Amino acid sequence: MDDTLHCTAEQRADRLDRWLAGQWPDFSRARWQKALTSGLVQVNGTVARASDPVRAGDKIEARLPPAAAVPAHVTPENIPLDILYEDDHLLCLNKPPGLVVHPAVGHWQGTLVNAVLHHCGPVTAGGDPLRPGIIHRLDKDTSGCILVAKTEQALTALARQFADRTAQKTYLAVVRGLPRTSAGSVNGAIERHPVHRQRMTVSRGPGARAAETSWRVLNSDGKLSLLECRPKTGRTHQIRVHLKHLGHPIAGDRTYGGGADYPRQLLHAWKIAVTHPVTGVLMEFTAPLPGDFPLRPDQAGS
Repeated sequence: MDDTLHCTAEQRADRLDRWLAGQWPDFSRARWQKALTSGLVQVNGTVARASDPVRAGDKIEARLPPAAAVPAHVTPENIPLDILYEDDHLLCLNKPPGLVVHPAVGHWQGTLVNAVLHHCGPVTAGGDPLRPGIIHRLDKDTSGCILVAKTEQALTALARQFADRTAQKTYLAVVRGLPRTSAGSVNGAIERHPVHRQRMTVSRGPGARAAETSWRVLNSDGKLSLLECRPKTGRTHQIRVHLKHLGHPIAGDRTYGGGADYPRQLLHAWKIAVTHPVTGVLMEFTAPLPGDFPLRPDQAGS
């Protein structure tokens, strides 16, 4: 759709993305959210965010990105999986860097979901044909532990643990420099960057969502440091944003100032602990460190 849509809001609404989807129901909310993250929607002449409230009298101008052809189903593909644990209810994988988790625009094939469907057969947990069994996600270039639910019961129970913040996640990150203290935490709300819409940023704005990450230094050579990070919330790019805010961006993270001397951001989902969705037993999974990490936790710090 090339033309710009113009509308004046007649009454208040809690979120702009919901208001847009209600105003023009022929276009999905997901497509409106993409328009918002691409900076294609303005309210009263200012680029708007999905979570912005709509007020009576607001003048909205919006353009939609071209619709992507969405496949009706995901094709199983014989992609090798590094399986850390598997039973009839869940699967824990060690995701390699560079592997996209679920199909999306530009990545309809070659994803972790394509591989899981080949390994497990049909997985219908969750009802979304593009994200079957997906409980949480990792960025394309982040490696390490990721859980997949094989049944609806497992998906519901594990999703509740993530929502209630009882699932415990531990990451390793190689960052630039050496923090002044050996441990600490970053408590900074996060929202989408007002100008660079593909990035997130620490903000005190009304749309920012609370986020907290604790960290401690495991090793350092002065120029680089290996940090153990424990996110207490699960915001988009949270650890990457918080470590940049700390003044020590992740090495290789081009998006958040970590430089380009590594082919990817050196962030690894090291451990994850959850209560088994059926047996109730506490389970902890650990993904071995990838070979591209220049520092390791078993080395003596300098």
